[in-house]
Amino acid sequence: MNITFRQLEYFIALAETGHFGRAAARVHVSQPALSVQIREMEERLGAVLIERQPRGVVLTPVGHDVLRHARRVRAEMRALGEAARLRDGMEGPLALGLIPTVAPYLLPVAVPMLRRDWPRLDLRVRETRTEGLMAALREGTLDAAVIALPAGVPGVVEEPLFEDRFVLAGARAQVEALATAPEALRPDALDPDRLLLLEEGHCLADQALEVCALERGDTRVDLSAASLATLCRLAADGFGLTFLPEIACATETRGLPGMATRHFAPPEPARTIGLVRRASTPGGKWFPALAETLAGAGRELLGAARSGAAGRAGPPG
Repeated sequence: MNITFRQLEYFIALAETGHFGRAAARVHVSQPALSVQIREMEERLGAVLIERQPRGVVLTPVGHDVLRHARRVRAEMRALGEAARLRDGMEGPLALGLIPTVAPYLLPVAVPMLRRDWPRLDLRVRETRTEGLMAALREGTLDAAVIALPAGVPGVVEEPLFEDRFVLAGARAQVEALATAPEALRPDALDPDRLLLLEEGHCLADQALEVCALERGDTRVDLSAASLATLCRLAADGFGLTFLPEIACATETRGLPGMATRHFAPPEPARTIGLVRRASTPGGKWFPALAETLAGAGRELLGAARSGAAGRAGPPG
């Protein structure tokens, strides 16, 4: 039985697209050529991997099992290439993923630093939620990811980058009213019926609920906003209060004169932003170098945010 790596790639593409034409386009071959390779793969394995249906294909139980093995082989092959490519530093293609509540704020600061320090680096960026990033990392389509730690999954190496505090954000009158009573500036003292959250699946929403000692069902006002920008506009218009990461403050409050932010009373809630990679991928020089650059960008971003916030809303006193 001689299954080729090319056949595994074709099979993965077919399984993920569910269609011969789309799979062929993904791997840049003709549809008949892909069909021949899949049929040959089935003959060599002595098993039917897919059920051909009028509108596409469906994996058989054996096909699902083979798909798991194929993805594992692909990840190991990519790790083998990474071992040589990234041994001496950062050069060539590097796929980096970031969660949506970090990417729009960190990248504009970090990318110029990376280009300056590593001019031969071909950075490829993907922005999606933590679950998607960890799946891509596991499958080998990402080299590293910036997420909120801990990752909560085995087989990864974590490197903390910086602490990102949460601030309270809302219409100026509402925030200033709370600021007159320091005991009200605690996450667990907020009225859950006034709390605006990101839609389910965002780690920031889970973190906000955790620091408020709430469950998702405890909040009656849940507009399922998909972005911090939407939340901030709703909050600025008086629809409720929300948690805003400090790295996002300058961007998301710009152009919203009715918005105010305020630091919580100590101990302030915060999240740890970190860089993760597969434990099976050699760290070499590239991983600490990337972590150092991203950490520096985070410090610069937070420094600017805190100096800019001094005039708007300082810590409660």
